[in-house]
Amino acid sequence: MSLQEAMAAFLKELAQIRLASEHTVAAYRRDLRDFAEHCAELPLSQVRRTHVQDWLVASHARGLAASTLARRLSALSGFFDYCEREGLCEMNPCTGVKAPKRPGRLPRALPPEQTSALLHATDRSSDVRDLALLAVMYGCGLRVSEVVGLNLDDLDLQQLELRVLGKGRKERVVPLPEKAAVFVQDYLAQRVAAGDEMAVFLNQRGKRLSARSVQRMLKDRALQTGADMSVTPHRLRHSFATHLLAGGVDLRAIQELLGHASLATTERYTHLDIARLTEAYDRAHPRAKRRK
Repeated sequence: MSLQEAMAAFLKELAQIRLASEHTVAAYRRDLRDFAEHCAELPLSQVRRTHVQDWLVASHARGLAASTLARRLSALSGFFDYCEREGLCEMNPCTGVKAPKRPGRLPRALPPEQTSALLHATDRSSDVRDLALLAVMYGCGLRVSEVVGLNLDDLDLQQLELRVLGKGRKERVVPLPEKAAVFVQDYLAQRVAAGDEMAVFLNQRGKRLSARSVQRMLKDRALQTGADMSVTPHRLRHSFATHLLAGGVDLRAIQELLGHASLATTERYTHLDIARLTEAYDRAHPRAKRRK
């Protein structure tokens, strides 16, 4: 089997057996295609660790970030794990290759007044829908893929709950804030779907709203309401977690609400909150000026 054929088989398993998201499969496809082009006509059985290292060096020379290189190595290692398991190669050539160290980066949260600004009414024709979507996304800490993936039967406005399908198709139930529920009820009263479309949030054609449309809407809304123009769906999710932590919510509870598989992912918000407290200390404490 050629390198390209093995990659096609791996991506098929990723999508159909492991049920990876379309975004994940697309990212893996891009990374694997780039590696195959780097290897030219090299047979699968002849790929060695040096080819992997040379590819990463070439990628770095093109200016790719350390986080991108780490993701590329992870995708390639997963592919060769599959090949080794299927007997397509004798060993994983990624074994022993270390990913470049990623710089420590804290999540950026919006101040509460900025999230409030996004929820100010505007004269946009889609304002009722947009207010409901933003209230749900921020109020429940959802990923953009999760909010556009919501169906009508995922809503329980009586119990104030949402059923969410997260990464890896893992299902979780999250509480829906009362204010968000009011926005959703207002929107549902005027929602017009095309055919039997079950998506909660629809575009102008009555079809499921796309993640890209949500991103554009956020930028346009920030411009119109005077909110921070750097706002993104993921930054709203960071803000949800950070504001909960600042309010005293237990880290384990935040992990469940966000749908994080590992507590280590959620613990980033602890560091963020400490950084915020340190900044406040440096501004206010009379002896803080000794540190520059």
